[in-house]
Amino acid sequence: MSFVCIVDDDASVRSGVGNLLKAVGYTTVSFSSGEEFLASPVVDEALCVLLDVRMQGMQGLEVQRQLNAEHKNIPVVFMSAHGDEDTVERAMQHGAVGFLRKPFEEELLLDSIELAIGQKGG
Repeated sequence: MSFVCIVDDDASVRSGVGNLLKAVGYTTVSFSSGEEFLASPVVDEALCVLLDVRMQGMQGLEVQRQLNAEHKNIPVVFMSAHGDEDTVERAMQHGAVGFLRKPFEEELLLDSIELAIGQKGG
């Protein structure tokens, strides 16, 4: 089975995004931290990861760097209420498929996931 992973330290974001994705047919797994996500065996089954930039503990860009260092081919779509241009540029330079500024439209989220999964070949 393949999953869309949601990594955000805000439970309401995890719940809201997860419910939306389940409603349109995706199987999701949510994580409250980057460390929890990276330690999970689900990482190897992820279609893509929706990754918050600012979290308690490991930050989103650090999680992305770790995925890259471990040669995990998981498309990353960042989500953030704090999307300054430098952060967006660094995320995209390191292979992010998209960067959504919170609050974002449902359609934009779904389009970003489809693009990410398309890049993975799923």
